[in-house]
Amino acid sequence: MRALISMLIVAAAAVVGLCSVAPAASAREEPPVPQIVGGWKPIKNVNDPHIQELGRWAVSEHVKQASDGLVFSKVVSGEEQIVAGTNYKLVIQATRGGSGKSATYGAVVYEKLDKTRQLLSFNPAN
Repeated sequence: MRALISMLIVAAAAVVGLCSVAPAASAREEPPVPQIVGGWKPIKNVNDPHIQELGRWAVSEHVKQASDGLVFSKVVSGEEQIVAGTNYKLVIQATRGGSGKSATYGAVVYEKLDKTRQLLSFNPAN
């Protein structure tokens, strides 16, 4: 009987020892690949019709909210960021409806994958 108890103790100790030395199954898995968040990149061609349309749309949306009579002239520069869709930081030249005075504005537009848009901000660029 003593021999049986001794063998059970030795076997239990061996199992505990093996469990503490062997790496867990989850430790042997590949580490997750880190997600890289998209950075802002300059828009290569601001004269692209789509970029100019985004600028025109941003001014139109701003006018709906502010009723200040701005009239779109052109997008002069910008950056884009690929996310679940695309964010655009646009520098837009526009004129005041009555005075004809030109000014520069900064707009941030989010365009979803389904091409719907949201104006996130619109401010004087000064």
